[in-house]
Amino acid sequence: MLTVAIVGRPNVGKSTLFNRLTGSRSAIVHDLPGVTRDRREGNATLGDLAFRLVDTAGLEDSRDLDTTEGRMRQQTDIAIRTADVVLMLIDARAGVTPLDAYFADLLRRQSKPVILVANKCEGRAGQPGLYEAFSMGLGEPVPVSAEHGEGMGDLYDALRPHADAATAAEPEPEFEDEVELTEEEAEAEMKARPISLAIVGRPNVGKSTLVNRLLGEERMVTGPEAGLTRDAIASPFTWRGKEMTLVDTAGLRKRAKIEDSVEKLSAQDTLNAVRMANVVALVVEVDGILDKQDLTIARHVIDEGRALIVVVNKWDVATSKTEIVEELKLKLAHALPQVRGVPFVTVSALKGHGMDRMMEAVEQIYEVWNRRVPTRPLNDWLREMTERHPPPMGSLGRRLRVRYITQAKIRPPTFVAFVSRASDMPDSYARYLVNGLRDSFDLDGVPIRLLLRQGKNPYADKG
Repeated sequence: MLTVAIVGRPNVGKSTLFNRLTGSRSAIVHDLPGVTRDRREGNATLGDLAFRLVDTAGLEDSRDLDTTEGRMRQQTDIAIRTADVVLMLIDARAGVTPLDAYFADLLRRQSKPVILVANKCEGRAGQPGLYEAFSMGLGEPVPVSAEHGEGMGDLYDALRPHADAATAAEPEPEFEDEVELTEEEAEAEMKARPISLAIVGRPNVGKSTLVNRLLGEERMVTGPEAGLTRDAIASPFTWRGKEMTLVDTAGLRKRAKIEDSVEKLSAQDTLNAVRMANVVALVVEVDGILDKQDLTIARHVIDEGRALIVVVNKWDVATSKTEIVEELKLKLAHALPQVRGVPFVTVSALKGHGMDRMMEAVEQIYEVWNRRVPTRPLNDWLREMTERHPPPMGSLGRRLRVRYITQAKIRPPTFVAFVSRASDMPDSYARYLVNGLRDSFDLDGVPIRLLLRQGKNPYADKG
């Protein structure tokens, strides 16, 4: 598949064009320059063209890896090197700036084909800048408006030859006849899909360093500065033959402390990543194990029904490790009683210690999250539970009856119990049943949903 990288100086509309071509709002767009810092990839379509699109940070004239700008530039250089075609974006309303001309000169020296795109050409304000773009030596500029969707036909014509060349170099795909899957087959296919693993936590706890260590490359911009990551960036990853998707996210601070509008967008992007994930790894530091903000994030993960593991980073610098482990167990038990048994692992992302333990915990909790319990053992269990501790009396002076239970779905395990009067069932008895499910069917560490249903009384309407 054709790979296209979008490059240009800050604030020329790269992320807006990325969102337009991918049909999403996955890249954060803001008037503030330099919002994008990491490479973001997505599947894009333009007419009948399908290609891989890479959004990049604004081109900066810096290669000093001790600075944020230098590390951002390194990521952009990698995107250019791995792309088949480069879209060089300029702001037609601002005209060709010295920085535009400088980077155009750098791109001309590379062997990659470059398409010059003049953005913000809606109306007449961009006409002078469009004509000025001919002087950059990158061929005829393509006038577009990423925000309004204008000029996409011209961009299609510019990309078409490169897409044809990429298609010609690929082997012919083999198509299989579509067959309707049974519920069991559909469930097995769903389990076989790549595991989506979101890495979340407070700012500067080492999330991007952890992702880079797992990927085996400097995929994310990292550094001592807090808040470097702003977009949720998904990267394909294989661990012991299992396909996965790693999602690096922006750090989440207390809502009251978020004043910057870009940080608000980043926080929302992180919460969306949690919602779409299968497993969420909450990264915490040894110096502040599960503080109030960590627990707020953990509760949000549980409320969304995701599988959760706690990853204690920077374990290599920890002192009093036994006390830290005991404190962690105590806080998990008291703060998250609704998901007893949340697994935790200790790692050092910087040194690469504990990566296998972490991924093994991910696979194990994912398996529990996908577990299905057959109906007959469920109802045998229900009979034992109600005999051991019968349901309480209802509002009509009759003892409630839990007649039947079945598992409605997985991811997370969701059960439906049919009760004589569902509205009278107290929360304490529902918790008793949930804890029994967790103990009897090895469902520790994942959220369990129990839905109470009441059967229709055929004599209710008869006097």
